[in-house]
This record gives sequence, structure tokens and C-alpha cells, in this order.
Amino acid sequence: MVLSILNRGESYGYAIIQELRDLSDSEIQWTDGMLYPVLRRLEKQGFIRSDWRVGDSGKRRRYYRIEKSGSEQLQKHKQQWNMTHAVMVKLWEGMPCSI
Repeated sequence: MVLSILNRGESYGYAIIQELRDLSDSEIQWTDGMLYPVLRRLEKQGFIRSDWRVGDSGKRRRYYRIEKSGSEQLQKHKQQWNMTHAVMVKLWEGMPCSI
């Protein structure tokens, strides 16, 4: 999810959390403690890069952007998720939903 958001354009932590919340209609509510370890791991793997800047509000923020290797990794994940989704649709076809 983080790579997909950064594939749309660079962003900072709080904005990423807000975007996930908005996209999921508040079903996904990450905290700083959940997001920042993911960002650090993605950066260590070379999938994203970050730098400190002063934002429009005058507040210093760390901005993240996707690297070429991150875009390639995102494509692999998309293929895997699409295949998984297709299989699950076939498995669930005709099954009553008990939720």
C-alpha cells in the first residue's frame, strides 16, 4: 500500500496515514508506530528514498519518494495480488457471505 501511495507522488508520513484512512473509508487506521518501521524497511531495501524539508506549513517533514526498484517491486506485488484476487473470486463464487 505504501509503495502504491508513493507511486502517485512523494509524500510524508502523516499524509500517507491519512491517505490510507481515506482510501479505506476509515477501515485502515495506521499509527506512526506502524508506518515508520515500514518506511525505514522500504528505504533500507532501496525501494524508497527520503529527505528532510520544510513544508508549506513551515514544519520540518521527512518526504518519501519511490525509486525505480520500488516501482519494479510494486509491479511484482500487483501481479501477485491480481492473481490471488482472481483465485479467491473463483473460490468464493456462489458461496453465501456470512458477514
